[in-house]
Amino acid sequence: MRIASFLVAAALVAAPAAAEARNIVVSNDDGLTSNVLALYHALKEAGHDVIVSVPCRNQSGQGAALQIGTPLTPLVEPCLNDAAKAGDPAAGPMTREGLPAGDFFYVDGTPIMALAYGLDVAGKSRWNGAPDLVLSGPNEGQNVGAIAISSGTVSNAQFAALRGLPAIALSAGSNTEGADLANPISPEVAALSVELVAALAEKAGDGPLLPQNIALNVNFPDQPAGAAWRATRMGTYNTYAIGFTANMAEDATPAMRAMAEARGLQLPQLPGLSFDITAATPTPGEESDEAYVYRTAIAVSPMQAGYAGDAGAEAMTAWQIGDLTAD
Repeated sequence: MRIASFLVAAALVAAPAAAEARNIVVSNDDGLTSNVLALYHALKEAGHDVIVSVPCRNQSGQGAALQIGTPLTPLVEPCLNDAAKAGDPAAGPMTREGLPAGDFFYVDGTPIMALAYGLDVAGKSRWNGAPDLVLSGPNEGQNVGAIAISSGTVSNAQFAALRGLPAIALSAGSNTEGADLANPISPEVAALSVELVAALAEKAGDGPLLPQNIALNVNFPDQPAGAAWRATRMGTYNTYAIGFTANMAEDATPAMRAMAEARGLQLPQLPGLSFDITAATPTPGEESDEAYVYRTAIAVSPMQAGYAGDAGAEAMTAWQIGDLTAD
């Protein structure tokens, strides 16, 4: 991980040059959004070949969920932002007018199912092979701290990395949602995302954009314009406090009430998950955690693909069960 952190830091301080055109699959867990549309256009303007494959509807919090062996039936209601209409197939090209033909696809399923369609169906048909890069997001809301494990945005990057593909999870502020497909912050996030890809490409040369089995988790501050790049780590500092409540209306935290108000929703008197945003200062050693840094800078953290422990953990486990494995 130290090598990966050094490579990320080196890429961020390099002056981005004209990047070689790459084949890129863009996915997310939100569906067709202003963020993903802006990223598509920014990547195309930079010369890349891009396929977008996203869930039909918002699938935030679904993590790495799958619907294995379950046939997908035609849509019973339209997709988000009319990406497809009721009666359309459960997966395929988007039918919304104005989208570039042959580049936008949807799946009525989880985030990983949408990404898998982009890789195994649309991408293979376009390139007869795997893409050079997978970009997941930009999400409508940051994915920092422990909550990242439930994020479809982050899980997509993990899924791609486990296939041996360079992958980056991108997350912007929740202030990028709504506004149909023209949120004014979305192009800012998209331009910075393309800048990161160019910096990585400059350092990679003819090789892969990222080390094998390493993906990146990138979180933009709510106001990304002019923000500094920071190489960070996925540490122990937590921005979000998640817990179960017996009555969402009565026990709602300030963060929950603010979210409901922004979306014009009324919290029900029913049980469910609740969250709050901590204002706690980081303890010594947590100052470089992305969950703290993202508030003022663009936090870029390397993350290992999958759950494998390092050599030290393997040795410890072998010692712990030594009596069980002895002949």
